[in-house]
Order: sequence, then structure tokens, then C-alpha cells
Amino acid sequence: MKVKVDPTKCEGFGICAELAPQVFELDEWGYAAVLGGRDVPAALEDAVRRAAGACSVAAISTET
Repeated sequence: MKVKVDPTKCEGFGICAELAPQVFELDEWGYAAVLGGRDVPAALEDAVRRAAGACSVAAISTET
């Protein structure tokens, strides 16, 4: 799975970093970014899906 955050949509709520801290971090302004590139290890895919579903502004997208 690959994941990305659309910086034009992100409002900095931080739920993604709470649900999948191994994949998402918040930058110095509080906006989400993907750690270590776009590829998500299989063990973290469920957490990323939960984070994407919880993003109220749909800033997170995934592809398989």
C-alpha cells in the first residue's frame, strides 16, 4: 500500500498521527506528513486505513 497526505487539504487535526504514529508525523506547523516515504508496511495497513477514514477533510489517500 502507498499513502500520501494532500497538504492543501490537511487542517492539522492530528488524528492520523494518533492512530498511526509509525506512519504519520506532524510538522512544525501541525500539519501531517508521511514518515519514510509513501510505502506502508503490511503490518501498518489497517492503522493507515483507520487514519484515512478518520480524516474529516479527506486529506489522506491510499492506493494498493
